[in-house]
Amino acid sequence: MTGHATQAPKGPAAAPAALRRQGLRRRLGWALALVGLMGLAVLLSLTFGARDVTRSDILAALSGQVDTMAQAAVASRIPRTILAALAGGALGLAGAVMQGLTRNPLADPGILGVNAGAALAVVIGLAWFGIDSAGLYIWTAIAGAGLTACGVYLIASLGPGGATPLKLALSGAATTAALSSLTTAVVLPRGDIAGLVQSWLVGGVGGATTDQILPVLPFLAAGLVLSLAAARRLNLLALGEEAAAGLGENVMAARLMAALGAVLLCGAATAACGPIGFVGLVVPHLARLVLGVDYRWILPASALGGAVLLTLADVLGRLIARPAELDVGIVTAFVGAPVFIWIVRRKKVSAL
Repeated sequence: MTGHATQAPKGPAAAPAALRRQGLRRRLGWALALVGLMGLAVLLSLTFGARDVTRSDILAALSGQVDTMAQAAVASRIPRTILAALAGGALGLAGAVMQGLTRNPLADPGILGVNAGAALAVVIGLAWFGIDSAGLYIWTAIAGAGLTACGVYLIASLGPGGATPLKLALSGAATTAALSSLTTAVVLPRGDIAGLVQSWLVGGVGGATTDQILPVLPFLAAGLVLSLAAARRLNLLALGEEAAAGLGENVMAARLMAALGAVLLCGAATAACGPIGFVGLVVPHLARLVLGVDYRWILPASALGGAVLLTLADVLGRLIARPAELDVGIVTAFVGAPVFIWIVRRKKVSAL
């Protein structure tokens, strides 16, 4: 009798722990799969292009040898692959942060106008102020991204109900259209910079060099740290501002911290590659579908998933138009537009 009385209860009491272990194993499995996909994407990026190469060419180029045309081709693809991974990771992470901040399933650096603001700032800097250094490019892009984010939020806050997800999406779309038109108006009279700017505005990683990558690394690192550090706060904000404040969270500080991280990521990525859309929309949705709603998992998965998506999109752009290539910004638009339509159809407009 005594033995039976002291046994720990089974069934319902043990179920939550078992479910947590099962959820953790599933998430770790997806995380390992993302790491494997990243490795595959890097290998494909180094292998395919106008000239296909062999594994020995890749190993030789990675060791610094450029004795043959194939090895030289691999050497030129290394910085391109690094930039695609960095920019994709930055945009995927920034999109996840923006969706968490606004509780808006349509939030994305492109849709909310942040990329367009960064692009307009850089174009104005080139056309009117003659900026010519990497540091000025990056700071100008970050300033444009930050001002646009503030402007979109203020516009959406007007009227009853405040900045609802639907109003944010509409305000961002209108702002993007207006800023894109202004960018065109600034570029058209300047034939001396029109070719360079129009190519940059498409968004691409072709021709990337180490000198192009190194200046953005501190900004991407700062944005990464701020964004990942905001994961727990985003989980609280998902409960609602009143609930987060009731749990002791400083809502304004949490919003500012996460927003600054997203702006740094968007501005640096746009300065390096031009405005690239839909990465920050597609990747966080996929991460949320497979990993659940915990931003401690969503944010790193979105960063890694964004790197995978942009790297593979760059590879696809090289293959479908060989020996020429499509810029990665065009490829992501083809991939992202159907996903955007699916999200809108999946979410009732009244519930946005």
